[in-house]
Amino acid sequence: MAARVDAVFADYASADGPGCSVGVIRNGRLVHAAGYGSANLEYGVPNGPATIYRIASVSKQFTAGAIALLALRGEVDLDATVQRYIPEFPDYPDPPAVRHLVHHTSGVRDYLGLFSLAGNRSEDFITNRDILDAITRQRELNFPPGSEYLYSNSGYVLLGEIVARVTGQSLREFAKAEFFDPLGMPHTHFHDDHNEVVPNRATGYSPTESGFRINMTTLDVVGDGGIYTSVEEWAAWDRNLTKGTVGGPDWVALMHERGVLTSGDTIPYAFGLSHGEHQGLATVGHGGSWVGYRTGMSRYPGTGHSFVALCNRSRIDPMSLIASTAEIYLEDAMDPPEDVAAGEAEEAADEDAPEAPPDHDIPHRTRYAGSFHSPELDATYRIVEEGAAGLTLHVGRRDPVTLAAEADGQLTIEGGTIFRFSELVGGRYGAMMVDAGRVKNLRFARTEG
Repeated sequence: MAARVDAVFADYASADGPGCSVGVIRNGRLVHAAGYGSANLEYGVPNGPATIYRIASVSKQFTAGAIALLALRGEVDLDATVQRYIPEFPDYPDPPAVRHLVHHTSGVRDYLGLFSLAGNRSEDFITNRDILDAITRQRELNFPPGSEYLYSNSGYVLLGEIVARVTGQSLREFAKAEFFDPLGMPHTHFHDDHNEVVPNRATGYSPTESGFRINMTTLDVVGDGGIYTSVEEWAAWDRNLTKGTVGGPDWVALMHERGVLTSGDTIPYAFGLSHGEHQGLATVGHGGSWVGYRTGMSRYPGTGHSFVALCNRSRIDPMSLIASTAEIYLEDAMDPPEDVAAGEAEEAADEDAPEAPPDHDIPHRTRYAGSFHSPELDATYRIVEEGAAGLTLHVGRRDPVTLAAEADGQLTIEGGTIFRFSELVGGRYGAMMVDAGRVKNLRFARTEG
């Protein structure tokens, strides 16, 4: 078994590069653990089962777990509005409830998208206070609460803030007292100070043409991410998701309770955990991706097995790695993999065909040029005429970006952000609306030119 798992992680086993730690848990006990590659390339420190990683969005289940604990104690009402606990939260006509935040059905715009759109870079320093200020400036939701599922990191920052305001403790303090100390996880914590020394921590890296570069974060933000833990300590948390040593059986049941849309449809997302299926077996898991860290966990409740992979190299797919590991341990319980039908293979080949290059030759470009301001972003966009027919977008501290024509009155940039222009007055557009993934219908008005 160990040799077959080693083969799965072989591409990341060299001491010359960062890699992963993997854990296999059966009935709450760590039955296999190994490390691959280096935790620190400067000092040649290897990854191992005790190596500490930032686990990114896999952290969400701890924030949700804290909310579930408070809900069962009667200290948080899942169906109460967010504004009950955070009074400065915008007074929307159709206000989202705490439960909507848990299941990503609130419609609250994602703060990572907002800060990126405002011209910030991933390495810029922001705090939970900065995020709350950005959220409270928003005057619209992406959609009516409960009507759709759209992943939002903002929702989990808000949940962490609710924990702090209800308990009088920081999310870090609450999680340590209620989860990590009782479960025997002494090194696991919400990392709310990026300057704090973390013994045995893996450095995050990203590949370059000549090797690797350090890719860490200055964010002190917790709630949507921020947990540091190891494969060894993960086993204790995994046991609690079954046994409810902390929280009891009602907590375990609530953690696995899926969200329900206003249409009556049930979604896979529960409390920081997502239900799925793998070759005939039910799964519950979550992945994480931030700076140079990639992480994933997947539980197979029907078999008593769980798998976790924590990696310190971007461009790794840990969920795929643990799926392959699960197939080694659970091959006798799984359905055989389905063959891809010829028609499906042809369709996949068509999807891989190269797309037509974007059209940077924009007609009527003077209609777009000028400055547009969004009070919700507290940012101004400058659209500048470049060369014979092109336009570039200038915002904040980010490098200028080339715009492309999507349709008449509609521009786009690489990555899929759409700019929809309206109110053509005096030969120039007076307003625009921006859609960018987890941020929709962001309004801008022309300020000059």
